[in-house]
Amino acid sequence: MIRIECQAELVVKGADGREASLSDVVPLLALVDESGSIAQAATLKGLSYRHAWGLLRSIEERLGGPLIAKERGRGSVLSELGQAVLRAQRLCGERLDGNMQALASEVASDLNRWLAPPADDVRIYASHGYAVAALVTSLVAHDLPVDIKYRDSADAVSALARGECDLAGFHLPRGEFRAACADTYRRWLDPQRHVLVHLTRRKQGLFLGKGNPRGVGGLGDLARDDIRFVNRQPGSGTRMLLDLALRKVGVDPDRVNGYASTELTHSAIAAFVASGMADVGFGVEPAAHHFGLDFIPIVDEDYYFACDRSRLERAPLATVIDLLRGAAFRHSVDQLEGYDPQECGTLVDLEAGLGVSA
Repeated sequence: MIRIECQAELVVKGADGREASLSDVVPLLALVDESGSIAQAATLKGLSYRHAWGLLRSIEERLGGPLIAKERGRGSVLSELGQAVLRAQRLCGERLDGNMQALASEVASDLNRWLAPPADDVRIYASHGYAVAALVTSLVAHDLPVDIKYRDSADAVSALARGECDLAGFHLPRGEFRAACADTYRRWLDPQRHVLVHLTRRKQGLFLGKGNPRGVGGLGDLARDDIRFVNRQPGSGTRMLLDLALRKVGVDPDRVNGYASTELTHSAIAAFVASGMADVGFGVEPAAHHFGLDFIPIVDEDYYFACDRSRLERAPLATVIDLLRGAAFRHSVDQLEGYDPQECGTLVDLEAGLGVSA
């Protein structure tokens, strides 16, 4: 089975037109930054001292400045340029990681359908999330063919209604905003035909720089002129929830500084805040912790898969349900901050899950 990986890298082009990738140099810079020694960094990287210096010199020539500086009593340290290169590569990976993993999964699934014997792929359209990614990883580990496409929640549910997927992933807040959000999906779901499978309960909230330097206390502070916000894209379930929550506290979303600045995944939002390009973001708790951010919980929500009732007891859905209910998968979800897998794999009637129409 083909496995595809997508990675972001920076490429430097010199005055002579030749290109050089920073993929080998950035890990070396990181080791120098940690150890304070080029020799020790080279050893840890499995390189000779001479080869390590050659890599650094080659990139320095193309960049036009030194990557390493010598400081008495501190050994080798990164220059300001070296720190900028290290920061740029990390930011590149952090901002793009979620989208590239999603792309890699889609490409691998498509190629494997051509190369592998015919099989009943699990076709999943879903709003991107950490528990969904854990499920895809588990399916691959169990050699269960999966065709994953990350889509907005509304796109996923409408695809199920058209018969384009087996599982459609979407999320609903618990509490007062549930009915309004559920009505977005109700038009495509039939209580006689469809049923919900609970994946996880999770928390969404505000992402803040470590130590909350702006003194943000809640959603109301997004109306402040000194707060720069980064948002999810229109059509996403998170964006819909945030619009409702802001209006509830008397904040006009259109007046929030940066509300039109969007990213496609929770990880990208967290990376944007961690880089200092925004003061506040909104998303799921694991993303905040992954990037060392503070987190203010705002709402609990349920993540569901919608599917056809008639297919529950047949492969591949029956296999997926068994996996969701297994102790190993529940343990993997339980490791995610703010995620609760207690009801994972539980079947929920459509009307009970969606609640009363708004």
